[in-house]
Amino acid sequence: MAEGNKSERATPKKRRDERKKGNVFLSKDAIAVVSLLATFFVLKLLAGGIVESLDEFYRLCMEYAKNLSVGQVTGVLHDLVMESVWVFAQTAGIIMVVASIISIAATFFQTKMLVSGQSMKPKWNRISPLQGFKRLFSLRSVVEALKGILKISVLLYIIYRYIHGMTDEFFNYINMELGLACSQLFQRTFSMIMQIIVAFAALAILDVYYQWWDYENKLKMTKQEVKEEYKQVEGDPKIKAKIKETQRKMAQSRMMQSVPKADVVIRNPQHVAIALRYQPDVDNAPIVLAKGLDELALRIVKVAEEHQISVIENVPLARALYADAEINREIPTSLYGAVADVLVYLYRLGTKKQS
Repeated sequence: MAEGNKSERATPKKRRDERKKGNVFLSKDAIAVVSLLATFFVLKLLAGGIVESLDEFYRLCMEYAKNLSVGQVTGVLHDLVMESVWVFAQTAGIIMVVASIISIAATFFQTKMLVSGQSMKPKWNRISPLQGFKRLFSLRSVVEALKGILKISVLLYIIYRYIHGMTDEFFNYINMELGLACSQLFQRTFSMIMQIIVAFAALAILDVYYQWWDYENKLKMTKQEVKEEYKQVEGDPKIKAKIKETQRKMAQSRMMQSVPKADVVIRNPQHVAIALRYQPDVDNAPIVLAKGLDELALRIVKVAEEHQISVIENVPLARALYADAEINREIPTSLYGAVADVLVYLYRLGTKKQS
């Protein structure tokens, strides 16, 4: 049921985790077609040089065979082995190197330069008979089997057409010069290979779409998995709420400890209270030590009264300070005049007791 309920697209974190495991989108058919295409063009480009190299090697073998004596066998074999290695490097070696480089490049292009050791680790579930039986009758196995049958069918059909066409022209080659016959034969062969590549390229495009669809389906998550991942990344909402509440209480506690240092508390009878400090030798402007609403405001007033700090009721000023002023910051310049009037009033009284 959990598998059937995977209706949510994979999250970025899930994709990163799967990438670290080496689980990325990859179409092997696309790599094979690109490699085959590169090999074909390299072979066509170097065909003349390859034929010349093989022809020279053949003539060298015939020359050695014609003039070979019993005492020269060891030396001749050594020369032939070295020459065959060099010819192999000039012909098949170049093609193999190009095919390998193109295959690696195509793989890195699809995996975005991923190199993961996780994919090389042994996975014991792969040798499990039960898992093997499940894979045997899975949708992926059926698709791979159909792809294989389709590839073989296309390949056999193209080869059949090639052989059928060659049968009609076989007698024409008998009367041709060897060079011209070989040239036409090579052209027909290259044409057949190109048809195979085009057909396999079309199948590879379909495979890319299927592999992408299958990859995205495997990455899908259930709604519960998305929730659990969100909790891991962002934290449990309940725990976060408790942490915020604890932090708020700690901040309020520190703020309340600053109230006794205030010079005046400005209040809106019950709902708003702001504690201000102004020490001309230290402060450029009055500093907000504490502010609060409702119950917190009453606590600020209570602490101020306990420490004989003046409490002034000024509804507009209290509301303006609460809205615009920040704790442990100077009051806004727009409120300098109103606060200065309050402080001047207190200094004239010559006391910090409640007025």
